[in-house]
Amino acid sequence: MRRTAEIPAQLPAQRSLRRTWLKRFLLLASAPSLQFWFSQARSASTAVSASAGAQASPALTASANGVSYPAVFPRSLVFPKDFGAHPDYRTEWWYMTGWLGEAADKLGFQVTFFRSRTLHPESNPSRFAPRQLLFAHAALALPSLGQLRHAELAGRAGSAGASFRTADTALALSGWSLQRTADDHYKVTIPAEHFTLELEGFTSLAPVLRGDDGYSAKGPTSQFASYYYSRPQLSVSARVTLKNSSGGRRKAEQLLTLSGSAWFDHEWSSSLLMVGAVGWDWIGINLLDGSSLMAFRMRDAAKNTLFSEWDWRDAKGQAIEKRQDVSWQPLGQWRSPRSLFTYPERFQLRVAGRTLTLQPLMPDQEVNAQASTGGFYYEGAVELTEDGKLLGRGFLELTGYGAPVAL
Repeated sequence: MRRTAEIPAQLPAQRSLRRTWLKRFLLLASAPSLQFWFSQARSASTAVSASAGAQASPALTASANGVSYPAVFPRSLVFPKDFGAHPDYRTEWWYMTGWLGEAADKLGFQVTFFRSRTLHPESNPSRFAPRQLLFAHAALALPSLGQLRHAELAGRAGSAGASFRTADTALALSGWSLQRTADDHYKVTIPAEHFTLELEGFTSLAPVLRGDDGYSAKGPTSQFASYYYSRPQLSVSARVTLKNSSGGRRKAEQLLTLSGSAWFDHEWSSSLLMVGAVGWDWIGINLLDGSSLMAFRMRDAAKNTLFSEWDWRDAKGQAIEKRQDVSWQPLGQWRSPRSLFTYPERFQLRVAGRTLTLQPLMPDQEVNAQASTGGFYYEGAVELTEDGKLLGRGFLELTGYGAPVAL
């Protein structure tokens, strides 16, 4: 952004308009777009053609300056188009998490790109108008070092090095990138300050459509929903470079060549967190037998479940069990030294007479996103066990524990 001193003298009305624009941009740039995610209530075979969906006339949500967001309504997702961005909707994210390495060398990783459409007036002809914002987060959980290394970026789409495509997954932000190739591989490049992550993931399975053919409810009414699909059980290979420094001096870099498994989500929506909810708990777990489990719950201030979903799929992506009566029982507490938020140390999930436990790879997996999407959240590598037996590995996301998710 250009400094104010570099702007030529302006008329009072122009100065007022510029101040209004600047305030709006700064607010949007620091807004907790992360908190748009599941607050969209925080995602296959090619289905019915898009023309069927186009015939519907959904109501529009939140409008200002003559700009509105489209509502989410039941429709079938269509690929490859729905791999791409949906810029009319309020918020969207592409999310990859996973485990790399074995035994003492194992580590967890997270890479997330967010797109946020603002309500900036379409009548503004300036190419600098912040109509679409991009954010990106990346993190490595390194239990051997007792460290969570994370990095974040923010920018305005359309500026140099900040872009997305509507035809397919292709995101770029200041040298960071996430893209899907023609042969259905996902490639990630993250050249962060304290680490570099180069990753490629592949699955032969079609996208797993969440909810009703990709229409995923996030509350008891149709107002709270998103479009959501997953690519679980990705086989990944990665090059991880750990950049070390001491006393202000750069030390020798450590290069790790690792393989493992990952989980990919893509979700978009325009709706807000359901009334009474302060946050959510979510898991995406790759099970050792090739099946996969996605589950979430929307939570109130007393940590009661307001709405939930449990979606267990077999190794081919076909439904094994779907339900909404899973009990999430927090066990123990972990207090962040940065945010001072208190999170559950681990969880027990009780479902259909079974008791499953979520055990974190390491305690401190809180992401400080104050410089981009705003605030703090927990994004942690976890193992799923039953009676001490390992069932699978994945990630746990926790929001709204220190303060209610709010826009």
